[in-house]
Amino acid sequence: MNKEKFQNKYRISSIRAQWWDYGWNGAYFITICTQDREHYFGKIQNNKMILSEVGIIADLLWHQIPIHHKNIELGDFVVMPNHIHGILIIDKQSTNNNVETGHALSQHPLSPRFQNIGKNTISSIVGSYKSAVTKHANRLGYPHKWQKLFYDNIIRSNNDYQRISDYIVSNPENWAKDKFKTKNKSI
Repeated sequence: MNKEKFQNKYRISSIRAQWWDYGWNGAYFITICTQDREHYFGKIQNNKMILSEVGIIADLLWHQIPIHHKNIELGDFVVMPNHIHGILIIDKQSTNNNVETGHALSQHPLSPRFQNIGKNTISSIVGSYKSAVTKHANRLGYPHKWQKLFYDNIIRSNNDYQRISDYIVSNPENWAKDKFKTKNKSI
């Protein structure tokens, strides 16, 4: 990452592709890590992920993303001890009758969980997801912090999509050699 000066302060340049609009139709591979790679979400036992309370929150709220954001579909997803991997698909041609409108008078019982409804860019979707997980973990008294940024990859072919899906699904089995694995210093 490059550091540039803005108003006499250093800032990190965006790692996003400058030539791409992250609100465009496409499939995106997302990785979000916990701060300092702490194991907030649970542990791997016998090659299977055992979710903690915060891990359950992270899992449930990921699956609610299409309720709160228009034209979003979910690909494969996994919660790991200190990160999540998932595929978000923006498809503005599709119609989803269960999409939350964001209107203040909406009757959907889950409407207050997500913020930034309507922007429908990868950054706004991931940001509102991270915010919702943090809000609910804090409300219930569970320790949890996200890393500030997240990783994304624009999926450009069916072969890439299948390779990434396979990687996500097999992630718990491959935890011993996972590049995100660190010694569990947390709960």
